[in-house]
Amino acid sequence: MSTSFRRKVAAVTFAVLGLSLAGGGIAIAQPSAKAPQEAVQPARGTNAQPPVSAESARIAKAALKANAATPLVATNVFTVVNSNGTKARGTGTVVKYGVGEYEVIFGHNVSAGAFLATLSLSGSCCIPPGGEVSVAPRLLTPNAVFVQTRNSAGTPANLGFTLLTHTP
Repeated sequence: MSTSFRRKVAAVTFAVLGLSLAGGGIAIAQPSAKAPQEAVQPARGTNAQPPVSAESARIAKAALKANAATPLVATNVFTVVNSNGTKARGTGTVVKYGVGEYEVIFGHNVSAGAFLATLSLSGSCCIPPGGEVSVAPRLLTPNAVFVQTRNSAGTPANLGFTLLTHTP
C-alpha cells in the first residue's frame, strides 16, 4: 500500500508540474536592445551640489581658523533653519544657494561625522509641510554640510529643517 501511495504522489507531482509549465509557460529573460524609458537613470547633475561660492569658502575658512585651538572629542550640534535660509537657532552659519539648496558651515571638521535632518518649523506651533530632505558632506568644504529640500512631488522647494551632526 505504501508503494502504491508513493506512485500516486509522484504521478500527481509530475501532473501538477506539467500543467504549470504548459499553462503558465516559462519566462526567459532576454536582453533588450533598448532599455525602457522609465528604467533610464536621470541625467547626471540633477542631484548634484552647486559649486562652492567664494563667500561660502571664505566663511568656512574663517570658521575653521576661529576654532583651530578647540580640541574635539565627540560633538553633537544642531541647527534650525527657516525656509528662507536664515538660521533660527543652533550652531553654524547658513548659506542659501538656490531653491531648496542650503549649506550649513560649522567651526570644526564634520567630514567624518554623521548627519540627520528633518523638515521642521522654527516656531513652537504647527506641523511642517510634507516633503523630503537630503543631507551630504559639502564638496570641497570639510566643515560644512549640504542640505536639499523638496516638496512631496520631488520638486525642489524652500522648506525649513533641523540638522543634527554628530562628529566623533
